[in-house]
Amino acid sequence: MDTLTHALSGALLGRATAPKNPSPVALSMRARLTLGFVAAAFPDSDIVISPVAPLAYLHNHRGVTHSLLMLPLWAALLGVACAYLLWREPARWRSCAVMAALGIGAHILADLITPYGTMIFAPLSDARYAWSTTFIIDLWFTGIILGGLIACAIWRGSRRPAIIALLILVAYVGFQFVQRERALEFGEAHARAGGFAQYKVDAVPQPPLPFNWNVFVTDTDNQHYSLVSLIRNQPPAALAEAAGFFTRIGAAYRPPEHAVWLTAPRYGSSADDQVLAREAWAHPQFAFYRWFAAHPALYRIDRGAQPCVWFEDLRFFTPGRGYMPFRYGMCRDSAGWHAYELSDKGRRAVD
Repeated sequence: MDTLTHALSGALLGRATAPKNPSPVALSMRARLTLGFVAAAFPDSDIVISPVAPLAYLHNHRGVTHSLLMLPLWAALLGVACAYLLWREPARWRSCAVMAALGIGAHILADLITPYGTMIFAPLSDARYAWSTTFIIDLWFTGIILGGLIACAIWRGSRRPAIIALLILVAYVGFQFVQRERALEFGEAHARAGGFAQYKVDAVPQPPLPFNWNVFVTDTDNQHYSLVSLIRNQPPAALAEAAGFFTRIGAAYRPPEHAVWLTAPRYGSSADDQVLAREAWAHPQFAFYRWFAAHPALYRIDRGAQPCVWFEDLRFFTPGRGYMPFRYGMCRDSAGWHAYELSDKGRRAVD
């Protein structure tokens, strides 16, 4: 989830959990909203390593700052910092820590519902957990939070608008969960009809509607995927030249009855490509990407005196997007293979 949505959710949660009869050391409403906002944004502080260390970012984003095991420590540190340094009211550090814990917990939960993967048991485990119900930037999700905060500003004397907004948010995610189950059933039906012997089915949420999904049937060497809309009955009409941004994105999704399945091989199609791609994929220096990628496929091979083999994770494919993130590969020179990140600005070494 984007950081602003996280921060707004922390403020909404701060209003919803405000006690009716606060104790003498309870936080003021302004303090609750401010601390909830800051604490819910705090876990994304790990993005500071992104511009200077792409591999460290891949390894650590949504790691220790997003860990349930580390949550008490971060909450305590934020609580002490706010009580002693900002508001200079040491007696309120526990109230600050509790509000910080709520904000951080809301952040972790909101990231769990996206497909990126969150290491909730770091540093003891680097396993990534993803419930994959919600796209990383979901305008409906954000809109519900904003609506709740606006209602809170209108009815300042009641926490009921905040509570109602949170309940609507939970119901919305529950609705997305049901849609994901439908998408998974569609993938299972395709796998059975295709006679796949060994396969895994997955469904990744897509914008701009909760009915849009990228459904995967993954076998040993291939990603079979289809962009489907669970609300459409007919294929989308041809796009007009003046079609808007969201209309163009939505036009890629077809009803299950008219689905088009695409196949993306992990190692390429030709024998020569497969030999080179398998060598690059299995190299020890590329272990980080094998760990990270959920739906890896070969992006391209650059031939030459120093060949490069590039892979992408189709989990991050979105129609209409200018450039897909998290493309990495291996390039071979006289000294051997070396890992690189590929972006719209070119390649940069990660080892």
